[in-house]
Amino acid sequence: MPNLNVIVIATRNAGKVREFAALFAGKQLVIRSLLDYAEIPSVEEDGLTFGANALKKAKALALELGVPVLADDSGLCVDALNGAPGVWSARFAGEHATDADNNAKLLLALQNDEQSASEKLSADSSPLLLSKAQYVCALAMYNPLTDEVIQVEQTCEGFIIQETRGSRGFGYDPLFYLPEFGLTMAELPHDQKNQISHRAKALQLLLQRMDGLELK
Repeated sequence: MPNLNVIVIATRNAGKVREFAALFAGKQLVIRSLLDYAEIPSVEEDGLTFGANALKKAKALALELGVPVLADDSGLCVDALNGAPGVWSARFAGEHATDADNNAKLLLALQNDEQSASEKLSADSSPLLLSKAQYVCALAMYNPLTDEVIQVEQTCEGFIIQETRGSRGFGYDPLFYLPEFGLTMAELPHDQKNQISHRAKALQLLLQRMDGLELK
């Protein structure tokens, strides 16, 4: 049998797995994730930047598995909260917080924040825009067979609104509003999200830099 070009996505987040699988569609690659490796322990994300966390995960897991690993660290940076929750986005409301927990804490933080209250962008807008925000995605791919590293980072600009809308996304998607579409990220059709999201833009850049990369 011919060798397979295998890439392991360093996540157990089913939503991320689905997005990456869709974004890699049509490539001659076998995409796996940590859902396929139950015995592999998680890597502690203790870096101070998205890029540092992504690279740490990619290297540690690639050396453990012996195949190229693509790791991402992504999150939400809210202007009115000085960039929070940032690298702590997934655990903003606690180590085992759900998406609903994190969204609720974000809204509470904005409602209680004096800067946010004084900078509400439009009292007449529907929905009410509480703060500018950016989704950030840092990707790192490490190939243990060649010691090659590729790192990229991209953003998606939007606003945090006063209440959740939509059920298609995950994370903070129901609160992340895109004025150019008049929809939250959780209301966008999946194919549209996979064209404009921070993760989609980062992966497209990564794929450009993967040209000629020997995988396996």
